[in-house]
Amino acid sequence: MQVDSKMKQAVQGVWMGWERVFELFSRMRSNYAGEFGICKMFVTKYRGKSLQCDDGTWLQDGDWIGELHLDNRQILDMLQSNEANRVALRVARLARSAMRQICAEMQRNPQLSQVKALQGITLLHRGITHGLGFETHRVDQGPFRALTTSYLRLLLAVFHPSNRKRITGHTEKLVPMKLVMTRASLFRQFGTETGVA
Repeated sequence: MQVDSKMKQAVQGVWMGWERVFELFSRMRSNYAGEFGICKMFVTKYRGKSLQCDDGTWLQDGDWIGELHLDNRQILDMLQSNEANRVALRVARLARSAMRQICAEMQRNPQLSQVKALQGITLLHRGITHGLGFETHRVDQGPFRALTTSYLRLLLAVFHPSNRKRITGHTEKLVPMKLVMTRASLFRQFGTETGVA
């Protein structure tokens, strides 16, 4: 048990090292990078097929989007001393707070005036989208989806307290989904709220 614990810590340490490299790369390729509590946003160009959102907004190849990433270091720290279900609830609250901060930044920062939508890719869309206003879209079949699926499942196995038990027998449910929230939807959801919870 102690060996497993040490191995798990070693794997998590290696993973966080990779996360730091990935974040550095993301910042280098971004037009803007910001940290908002548990979320990080990198402004990049949308790549892929044209996508019509629920409010009629079209995302075209080359449009500016805010690419969202959860801060996995914060999540790992929470998992060290809390049950997974409690952490999930806390992450949901922190994500709502982050969305308020992102909304305020997009409203006041001219550098973000061209951002048409926010986008993230996750396996845990059922828990994250509840009450936040994201719409979900399937990731197109192909090498990107296959690579993203493997990456996110490995990430879940590394960080979840029960490791691979979390994904064994549930792989059909753990498929990557694209979360999208248009600029107009963001302002509608969070623009009239004041303060940060």
